[in-house]
Formats: sequence, C-alpha cells, structure tokens
Amino acid sequence: MSFHEIRFPAALSFGSSGGPERRTEIVTLANGYEERNAPWSQSRRRYDAGVSMRSLDDIETLLAFFEAREGQLYGFRWKDWSDYKSCAPTAQIAFTDQLLARGDGDTHDFQLIKSYRSGQQEVARVIAKPVAGTLRVGVNGSELREGVDFSVDLTTGRIVLDEAPVTDAEVTAGFEFDVPVRFDTDRIATSVASFQAGDMPNVPVVELRV
Repeated sequence: MSFHEIRFPAALSFGSSGGPERRTEIVTLANGYEERNAPWSQSRRRYDAGVSMRSLDDIETLLAFFEAREGQLYGFRWKDWSDYKSCAPTAQIAFTDQLLARGDGDTHDFQLIKSYRSGQQEVARVIAKPVAGTLRVGVNGSELREGVDFSVDLTTGRIVLDEAPVTDAEVTAGFEFDVPVRFDTDRIATSVASFQAGDMPNVPVVELRV
C-alpha cells in the first residue's frame, strides 16, 4: 500500500467533523420483519478537513500537504481528536488500558487493539498506527520497558515481547494512535473571496484498511 508515515497537521484536524461509518444490509420480508447483515467487521471513519480551516495560511498548509500526497495516491496519518487514546480523552494513559490477549507460553507477537464496550456488547478495533513515545505495555500487572522487554512496529501496531507470556497471563497496553487515511478526492476547490466570507472548502478524508 502507498502510505506516507506523516501526520496531517494536528492543528488543522482539530475542529474537523467526522466519525465512524458502518455498512448494514437490510432486507424487509413480506411479513414486515427484517433481516440484517453487517458485511464489515470494523467501522470505517470519514472526516471533512475543510471545516477546520481558519485562515489563508491554513489553506496554504492544506494545499502543500495535498500536493505532497498527490491527491488520493498516498495515505497518511490523521489525529481524530474525539478518539485518539486507549483511554478516555481526559484520562492519563496506563499500561492496563486495553487487554490485548492472554499468553499461551509460546506467542511473542501481539496486535494493538482498542475495545469499545456498551452493556454486554464489545467490539475490538485494530490499531495500526500508534504514536511514537506513547506506548506502555504490561504483562500480568507488571509494566515492561520498551527497547528492553519489548519492541513495537509503529507502522503496523504490532508489539513483540522478548519473553512469551505464560499461559493465561494478561497482555495489556496503553497508547495514543493515529488513523490511517487518504484524501477522498483528487480536487480541492478554494476561493479567497468565499473563504473570507466563511465558505470553507470541502476536503473529504476516508480511513484506509491496513
């Protein structure tokens, strides 16, 4: 996949609109009942970067970033200010935030995930773009040291422990993360006059499966 490991300027993504999208196929039967099917196991997020543009300098920064990505050709990192931590946005990251897996005495390699819970339901989201310097990892309640006890691939969100956790040991992690995205258009239309009048450009951004 063509991807640039660079983040869209966080100051410009602050204030953008967007969020998760799911796909549900609904068939209404002759008796009025419904059959529903979800072909996507994970949500796909969409954003509009245009609403966060506040000045002509912001527009210039956006255009430079858009040109460097060659429109839709190259993906990039995006900070979703409404959901960018393994914990609540106002909380401090802890190595116990997310349960990744339980040890089997043999596995060293684990994928970062974030779980969303409501009632008895829980959905796990794969986290592929953790932010450097924010990752904390623990096994059975003891925190590990990055570079000593584990390593992380910041491009895939996979961690490798030096020692395989024993059977049933909880592997946990806390982190900040970005969303892998691309521009969902090859054209950005701007107008100095309309921008100054409050008309923001439409800059759609869509999440990538990685």
